[in-house]
Amino acid sequence: MTTESRLEQVESELAEVTARLYRLEAEMEAEPPPTPPRRVHAEMPKLQWPEPPVDRPERTAFDFEAVFGGRVLAWIGGLAILCGVVLFLGMAISRGWLDEETRTIIAAAAALVALLGGIWLHERRGRTEAARALVASAISGLYGTIVVATQAYSLISPELGLVLGAAIAAIGLGIAVRWRSAIVAAVGSLGALASPLLVGVGGTLSIVFVAMALAATVGILVWQRWDWLALGSFLISAPQLGVWVGLVGRDHLALAIAVLAGFWLLYAGAALGYELRKPAEEAPPVASWLLLLGGSLAFVGFGYGILHQADHQAAAVGLLFAFAAVQVGLGILAIRLRIHRELGSLLIGLGIAITAFGLGAAFHGPALVVAWAAAAAVLAGLGSRLDATPSAALSSAERMLIAACCFLILAVGNTLLSEAPPSSLFDGVQSLAEAAVAVAACAVAALAVAGFSRRVSPEAGPIAAFAGAALLVYLGSVVIVDTVGVYGLGETRQSGQAWLSAFWTVTGLGAVIFGLLRRRADVRLFGLGLLGVAIAKVWTYDLSELDELARVLSFVGLGLLLLVGAFAYARIKPERDRDGELDR
Repeated sequence: MTTESRLEQVESELAEVTARLYRLEAEMEAEPPPTPPRRVHAEMPKLQWPEPPVDRPERTAFDFEAVFGGRVLAWIGGLAILCGVVLFLGMAISRGWLDEETRTIIAAAAALVALLGGIWLHERRGRTEAARALVASAISGLYGTIVVATQAYSLISPELGLVLGAAIAAIGLGIAVRWRSAIVAAVGSLGALASPLLVGVGGTLSIVFVAMALAATVGILVWQRWDWLALGSFLISAPQLGVWVGLVGRDHLALAIAVLAGFWLLYAGAALGYELRKPAEEAPPVASWLLLLGGSLAFVGFGYGILHQADHQAAAVGLLFAFAAVQVGLGILAIRLRIHRELGSLLIGLGIAITAFGLGAAFHGPALVVAWAAAAAVLAGLGSRLDATPSAALSSAERMLIAACCFLILAVGNTLLSEAPPSSLFDGVQSLAEAAVAVAACAVAALAVAGFSRRVSPEAGPIAAFAGAALLVYLGSVVIVDTVGVYGLGETRQSGQAWLSAFWTVTGLGAVIFGLLRRRADVRLFGLGLLGVAIAKVWTYDLSELDELARVLSFVGLGLLLLVGAFAYARIKPERDRDGELDR
């Protein structure tokens, strides 16, 4: 075979193989792809089609049926049984069927049967609202039986009634914890705290029982985090604590303070207990805030009241400052240990507020103003050293700055109300030295707050600086009126008001010139505002109240000073930037 024939044979075979490949590819494209083998260990999740939407009226009817049929009917039924037993006993009493002992025994037996029936129904037949309602009604009936046996019929002593009340409370709290039922816990715990009132026990025995019941209640409520029940416990126990302190506190001051401290620890434990067990970042419930605030106010109010009534003012003030230090320390500890930042801030705020109250009780007159002003400056200085990182909530530095502003407002308010009221600009003050010390302390504190707040809050700095400058002007005005315009022969000296107008004009003009030289628009605005006040005073008060010579001096002095100011403003104009805005 020649070479040419062999090449022709290879070409034909190659063409035949190519044709077969084309046919195979066409057949593979026509057939469906093979399904992969199903694996037993990794099954594909089944697709669930969304359910069709349900109309709102049907959903509302279903919810109403579930709530009304599952809960409301159960509780109405339990209340109906309780009312029926009470009505039966009332009918038996009115018709003389039963004596006092028999009535009490029947009521107690009926309540016990209802209690055992509710427990059996819950444990054997499922956790239903009917069982909980029956148990809560039974516990209420047992408390009512004890009240009748002690108060109405005197069948048992109040002390024995108190013991029985404690036993019923223990049973109720045990059932509440086992079933996780807040309603049963409310009936048991609140009934236990109200037992001394119900059975008529007073004195030290009653407050000891309330303390024990409160301790047990707080432990259980904190463990289950039933915050509103803890607040209810405070509302029932705090009035009894106040009554006991009022009766026993004067004769036993140390014991009363110790009992108040113990109750405050229980209230604080109820408010902070869950966060101590399980620190969380979410906002604390409102009940914790109210409980912490109420417990602190109860301690401060009752403790300060009994010491003040016993003429121990120094001890009362010392109690305020010591408790304020404890509050601030606990707040800092709560923030440092990351228990809860919000509750820690609340404790610090309470400590600062109690400190303000303590300063008010310890000092009077200018000393009080100086103390409040110093507190404002110190708090602003501390706030400038804290973290000022912006966040959704207020930072620690901003909270401290707010506290400083509150103290500054207290100092300025006390000064304007008592030490140097606005009427002193016309009539003078009773003591120039005291007024000058008070106003100067407020001015220095305001300027200190302005300096410390630059890093924390740039918006608050100019406001505090404006307040400080205004207080300095007010100080100079009081000094001028009281020294030059004092009383003489039953009339004020007219020259004092003329000097006051000139002082305001010169000060305003000086601020304007200083603002022009330093390119400070805020200083210029302050000066222009003071000039406006001086102009208004001259054209209103001076024109109508001063005599001829003082009036002439006021107008001439004002006119000359305003001309000088206009000339200075024309020579030193404020520069404008490229956008056309004035320099700042």
